[in-house]
Amino acid sequence: MRTAILYRKANDGWISILFVAHDLAAFRLKRRHANTPPCRYIASSPAHSGVSVNYAAILAQLRSKSLLRELRTLEAVDGCVVRSGEESWVNFASNDYLALSQHPVLRAAAREAIDQFGVGAGASRLVTGSIAPHQKLEAALAVFKHTEAALVFGSGYAAALGTISSLVGTRDVVILDKLVHACLIDGARLSGARLRIFPHNDLGRLEDLLRWARAKHRDAQILILTESVFSMDGDLGNLKEIVQLKEKYGALLLVDEAHATGVLGKDGAGLAADLGVAGQIDIQMGTLSKAFGVTGGFIAGSGPLIDLLVNRARSFIFSTAPPPALAAAASAALEIIQSEQGDRLRAALFSNVDALSRRLPARFARQTASAILPLVVGHEQSALELAGRLRASGFLVPAIRYPTVARGAARLRITLSAGHTPDQVRGLAEALQKAL
Repeated sequence: MRTAILYRKANDGWISILFVAHDLAAFRLKRRHANTPPCRYIASSPAHSGVSVNYAAILAQLRSKSLLRELRTLEAVDGCVVRSGEESWVNFASNDYLALSQHPVLRAAAREAIDQFGVGAGASRLVTGSIAPHQKLEAALAVFKHTEAALVFGSGYAAALGTISSLVGTRDVVILDKLVHACLIDGARLSGARLRIFPHNDLGRLEDLLRWARAKHRDAQILILTESVFSMDGDLGNLKEIVQLKEKYGALLLVDEAHATGVLGKDGAGLAADLGVAGQIDIQMGTLSKAFGVTGGFIAGSGPLIDLLVNRARSFIFSTAPPPALAAAASAALEIIQSEQGDRLRAALFSNVDALSRRLPARFARQTASAILPLVVGHEQSALELAGRLRASGFLVPAIRYPTVARGAARLRITLSAGHTPDQVRGLAEALQKAL
């Protein structure tokens, strides 16, 4: 038996095709018929039994394109300084925007919950995994987001997949911004709905698609997916205008506030609340993994919406509940986020953002309303090399490459934290000047 991997050009990139044949002659025949341009033949290998995939060839192909990823293990974390072996770096890549992940109040809340409830939840939420800290957190999140109810998931990714596939199906239409996070894209694909994409923040094209959907699919549910702060560019979504369009065409709107929750708006309630449109957004999605300093995701909305998700969101129904200690820590984080201490942390965060923005090289200089500063380099290998030079100078800012961003748009994604000191921010700016 022989196998081969062929990469064929498709509209949205290269797709891999596995070919299997029981003898060499049949294999060559299959390859000759399949090997029509445009394609890339990667590798072939004998398979002794069953189906064999040449993983090494796939990995070699990724390496040749500067797209191979490897895990980096950190052995110690001390504020914004991380260590691995004998090396240490100032971390400018974390989403711990308010520096709460190591806050003593969160640590104490987690320890107390472990003492009372143990380490794991032991079951899914619908069996015996709904424990008091989950209910307390969800009630607090609903108040925080000014909604009737909220539901916590194990991750933001799980929240997106479970929610989108619960709300729309094959007869429906999902319209999404081109730069939304992968979790929203994957949730839309999983739903089986008709997908349409509008260029980033292009309101004119969004309205064209809404008009088309309403005219061609009169009985369809139309769902718009966007973000308040876009994770790789740090810019803001046009929420006010999108709300107007969704109401004009009778669509549902899901807004992912992952990078705005805890960071923007009064008491950190997010961009939608800051703009005064939160009440007109049908589904508010957030995370506990960034400004909250914990892990998990949540959906906030009407009571019937949350009841529906409890009954239909497969990523919720068929997952073990998050550990009660994490729910307790998230509740403690939410109290801080809404307090005067939270205001001080946000002020410190944006002081650092402004300080670094003013010191960036001219070609990267920009104003930002978020904690994310992208340095778009272009070629993947160039981004890796720049990240390596910064790492050698004591700063950790890993390269972001395809498929996280578009091909040829590789970048360093700098994220600021309230925990960074002025000297650390100044040091990164000086290291960037030298590295560039």
